[in-house]
Amino acid sequence: MRKAQLFAVVLLFCHASAIAQGDNFYVALSDAAITLTSQRVIYDPSYFSIGYPNGDVPADRGVCTDVVIRAYRKLGIDLQKEVHEDMKDNFGLYPKNWGLRSPDKNIDHRREPNLMTFFTRHGTTLPITQNPSDYQPGDIVCWNLGGAVTHIGIVVHKKSSDGKRHLIVHNIGAGQVLEDCLFSYKIIGHYRYGN
Repeated sequence: MRKAQLFAVVLLFCHASAIAQGDNFYVALSDAAITLTSQRVIYDPSYFSIGYPNGDVPADRGVCTDVVIRAYRKLGIDLQKEVHEDMKDNFGLYPKNWGLRSPDKNIDHRREPNLMTFFTRHGTTLPITQNPSDYQPGDIVCWNLGGAVTHIGIVVHKKSSDGKRHLIVHNIGAGQVLEDCLFSYKIIGHYRYGN
């Protein structure tokens, strides 16, 4: 059996196994994240005025949070709306890193610390470990890149070349890409959010 055929069989087995375990939402989230990697996106942290709900920055622009937002949106979950509504009702529980006195529906969902707070409040907070098997497709991982620079990505069902780690879909400056970077930075958050 050729390597490509074997890889396809392994992927089908992984999908079937995940669905049998009731994780089909997270497999779909993994697939949604992977589809984003085919779209060319320029890293652009600019502030944009966007529609609400279901607003998005221009399709050819984005940052790491936009990967997460777009993947969830493909499954009918609008994190812009979800985060904004929670921040309106619970503003005091969210970080004040930007000096805001009230929520801003244009940007709040595009900030990693806000997503971390939201996932902690409404999702499942998972352990932070150095064990690759603890990170499953559909998990959200947040990292500290140094100082106050944070980053976020989605764990997907594809594996590293050595087969030991799931790959990550993220945007750290080179667009929406698929990479083996789970343990490349200090992990500061690990979540599951969805159906």
